[in-house]
Amino acid sequence: MYRIFCESYKNFLETFDKDNYRLRITKPFELIVDIDKFKKEKKNESEIYKKLCNLIFYMQKNIKKFPRLKALLWTLESRDIKGKNYDVSNKDELEEQTKLVNSFLKLAYWY
Repeated sequence: MYRIFCESYKNFLETFDKDNYRLRITKPFELIVDIDKFKKEKKNESEIYKKLCNLIFYMQKNIKKFPRLKALLWTLESRDIKGKNYDVSNKDELEEQTKLVNSFLKLAYWY
């Protein structure tokens, strides 16, 4: 699932103009595909790191609604990418991000 997510995210990035809402809300996904960047942002406890932690926390709480996420979340945890509620994202943003991750796992951006 991790490989599917990474390749789908790359394809997703190529489908939109730079000034797009969906691109802006997927910025934390960069930390999933680049583990070195994740470690750097985690060390700094940056805003993007906190947003990713919030997203993972939200996905964990909504696993019944999005069962495809289970395998991805397990893989992320094995890479020490874990959820935590920093309360830095609104519910609409988290829901939209989760739907995008779910669509990646359904191969919507798989070429």
